[in-house]
Amino acid sequence: MRKYETVFIADPDLQDQTRADLFEKVRNIIAKEGGILTNFDEWGNKKLAYEIKKKLRGHYVCVTYGGTGKLIKELERNFRLSDDVLKFMTILLSDDVTAEQLEKEIQEALDQSKQATEPDKESVEDEKPDEDASLDDEKVEKTDDKTE
Repeated sequence: MRKYETVFIADPDLQDQTRADLFEKVRNIIAKEGGILTNFDEWGNKKLAYEIKKKLRGHYVCVTYGGTGKLIKELERNFRLSDDVLKFMTILLSDDVTAEQLEKEIQEALDQSKQATEPDKESVEDEKPDEDASLDDEKVEKTDDKTE
């Protein structure tokens, strides 16, 4: 099994439901062809470097997954047939990957997202204003006045 990354640009004028259907279709193709989806990252609407199909903006999506050449052929065939996809590009990230490695990568990503959503107790405590420090500053100012 190989690890791939596909970046595709969807039509920015698609309605939310149509865009969701397109994304679900991509997920289904990967699952149907025996691939393992590790990351589905929507980058959102961005300005294109040049006009594509009379569009100046595009909705960027990055998909990382493990699979075979047959999966890539099917995914790209569907991108070519769809009017909702403006451009796409697939990159080979790793030549030899096991399913266990991909599952471990998925689990690590889930753990990192959980840690990112939980607030740090130390950072919350650091955000509280230190009342004693402001009093110390006032004392320093008063002592400076006496020395003059």
